[in-house]
Amino acid sequence: MLLMTEDANLSLLRLLQLSSASLPIGAYAFSQAMESAVHSGWISDSDDARQWLSLQMTHSIASADAPILLRLMGSLERDDLETFVYWNAYSLACRESKELRLADVEMGAAMKRLLENVDLSFPCIDRKEICFCAGFAVAAVQWKILPRMALTGLFWSWLENSIAAAVKLVPLGQNAAQRLIGELLPIIQPAIEKAELMDDRFVGSGLPAIGMASAWHESQHTRLFRS
Repeated sequence: MLLMTEDANLSLLRLLQLSSASLPIGAYAFSQAMESAVHSGWISDSDDARQWLSLQMTHSIASADAPILLRLMGSLERDDLETFVYWNAYSLACRESKELRLADVEMGAAMKRLLENVDLSFPCIDRKEICFCAGFAVAAVQWKILPRMALTGLFWSWLENSIAAAVKLVPLGQNAAQRLIGELLPIIQPAIEKAELMDDRFVGSGLPAIGMASAWHESQHTRLFRS
């Protein structure tokens, strides 16, 4: 019987803390363009939501956020602040609309404040705007969370918040939401492997419809979410 060491168990608990929907960073306020997609009729049921989220997970999170998180963590472990600053700026440059960029900056700022309040040191960099993955990387490295586990936490955090948005917007019942989570969980492992193998030249998002929906959301007359 394999037993986790005390350090490994603490790292797991820290990962759960970092990935929790209750983390006070305001992720619940952002739908990542889903609200606009529902408003436009692109998403009307659970099947539509599954397709929307699976494509986003595979062609956005796995090809941009996740590989960027790995590079941010690596730069921190090497104490390479120049590279950390580069990938922080790269993450913000990947956002295809004002609202998607706002979500990244707002959650990044909230994460930085949170980490400083729990006595984690944030790198001294001459940049006011911090992406969410930069804060996630700082916490993961200082809490000794392994890179693959950090990726798992990142995907789960994104998925849980996305499902919460779908419950309100599609709308979905709680049982349907749990079924949807079960259908999407098997995609996470291949997505992690894709992120781990991603060459620097190919890091970036490639879903124009999400950028369009997010841009339209800026002028949507009534809305529940900020993006």
